[in-house]
Amino acid sequence: MKNGFILCAFIIALIGCKEAPIEARIQGEIKGLTNDTIYLYGIDGNYDQIDTIIVANGLLDHSLKIDTATSAMLLFSDQTLVPIFLDKKDKLKIEGRADALDSLTIKGSIPNEEYTAFNQALKGLAKPSEKVLEQKADSFINQHHSSLVSIYLLNTYFVQKEKPDYAKIKKIIERMTGTLQDNPIIGQIKEGIKKKEVIATNKMIPYFSLLDEKGKRVTRSVNFKDKYLLMHFWASWDEPSMKNMAVLRQIKRANKKNKKFNMLGISLDIDKKAWKEAIKQDTLTWKQVCDFDGWNADIMKQYAITNLPTSILVNPSGKIVALNPTEEEIKQITTKKDAR
Repeated sequence: MKNGFILCAFIIALIGCKEAPIEARIQGEIKGLTNDTIYLYGIDGNYDQIDTIIVANGLLDHSLKIDTATSAMLLFSDQTLVPIFLDKKDKLKIEGRADALDSLTIKGSIPNEEYTAFNQALKGLAKPSEKVLEQKADSFINQHHSSLVSIYLLNTYFVQKEKPDYAKIKKIIERMTGTLQDNPIIGQIKEGIKKKEVIATNKMIPYFSLLDEKGKRVTRSVNFKDKYLLMHFWASWDEPSMKNMAVLRQIKRANKKNKKFNMLGISLDIDKKAWKEAIKQDTLTWKQVCDFDGWNADIMKQYAITNLPTSILVNPSGKIVALNPTEEEIKQITTKKDAR
């Protein structure tokens, strides 16, 4: 009985001494932002939830549980995206102005301070060409083989291009340390390269099932049976995507009488309101779907989408026949009498 009492006391002591969850904290002031909501979401698979950070009178103070080092994004209401790098016990401080959200200063950890310095150096350049930006990014990565910032720069300046140089991307990845090699984003990039390299072989597209803006289920076999389908990946927060909508509307008009052709917009939005407003304001009359998981959406991984906007033309049998086709290429492919 005495031993039992001692055991119980020991267990109670252990419970009482249990450590509180490890949290990271983000504080700061963004002058001129007044009251706003910032969305925080992970981009590398190590943080798979979406948080909201409330800004009151320009001030913000937010805590979140972090188990391991991770890359994330801050999405502001004006659709500005700012990368942020998080780790357990981090105490981060954000400073800046509402009229220059892309120039925020984030202090409190080495990766954030590294990226802040890199970004400020770019801001010091007049109008750097794409080549110059790539050189700057490549130089940073070469000097920071184990920094999460290197993965972000690789993805931003080399992977998310209209025509990525896959050989160069592979060489850059080879320079990274084992810790970064194990990062989910690197795994996705490697897998994406493999898939992109076989697009020209008439590969069958993976099955998808997503909800449209009215909450109805959409699949290729049901909604687009026996038709050519232009699958267009975009996001309301992505400027190139929104500029490209004029081209999509023209393609829609040009194929108005083409009964063998249809279109599907697949969004990376995480804000349902912003998504629906973009559909309405930009007159996107073709079917639109979204699951609000951003880059973490299963369909983005299945289709190896690494940059926006991206369009994939699928034939009636479900095989990929063109990547980012022009209006003329769509016409030539979909009007062939023997096309399947």
